[in-house]
Amino acid sequence: MTVTFEVRDGVGTIRLDRPPMNALDVAIQDRLRELAEEATRREDVRSVILYGGEKVFAAGADIKEMQAMDHTAMVLRSKGLQDAFTAVARIPKPVVAAVTGYALGGGCELALCADFRIAADNAKLGQPEILLGLIPGAGGTQRLARLIGPSRAKDLIFTGRMVKAEEALALGLVDRVVPAAEVYEQAHAWAAKLAKGPALALRAAKESIDAGLETDIDTGLTIERTWFSGLFATEDRERGMRSFVEEGPGKATFG
Repeated sequence: MTVTFEVRDGVGTIRLDRPPMNALDVAIQDRLRELAEEATRREDVRSVILYGGEKVFAAGADIKEMQAMDHTAMVLRSKGLQDAFTAVARIPKPVVAAVTGYALGGGCELALCADFRIAADNAKLGQPEILLGLIPGAGGTQRLARLIGPSRAKDLIFTGRMVKAEEALALGLVDRVVPAAEVYEQAHAWAAKLAKGPALALRAAKESIDAGLETDIDTGLTIERTWFSGLFATEDRERGMRSFVEEGPGKATFG
């Protein structure tokens, strides 16, 4: 398999495994969608890691495969491409990208689908599609601009330049830079900690933030209010508040 899915301690790892550069061909795209949907359904999966291995996250789309496509073929394929990445972005659980080596083009766009990005100190990220006479097609023009702002996104997309890990951190493109040997370990620690949290509240927080960013603030506040009040019907809310009153803050455990 070119993409695998393993679950340990409530953490599901979606692992790209297509040496040498994890080029994202159609088969990988479709498999990503399938695994994102599986991660969404499975109750034993409480958080998710996106990982490409020790050497490279993903160096982009399979250019040879795309070169063979004409306009009609890409019209038919482009929605499937976007749907695969959207399925990852909409996993209603915390998702962290563990980025090693290159995360370019579709690889960068996949990392953008995560809630949090931990990058190796040797990582290089970018959207080089303009150098092929194209633009990002798997969400890059939208998610990158929302994450780092339109001017910074235009700089990266217009020029197609790569940024090293420290610049990516300064831009807000990644959230933490660590030694390359520690990337997966730290990503797992982040995901494992959240896997022990209240699943419905985490889902509510993620959906409130993500949906709120797509609308005006009044609608966003309505989304927040609906989730907030709805959580009062959950066992986790009862457990969390009871623990706070009886034991003090931060001691609650959730099933």
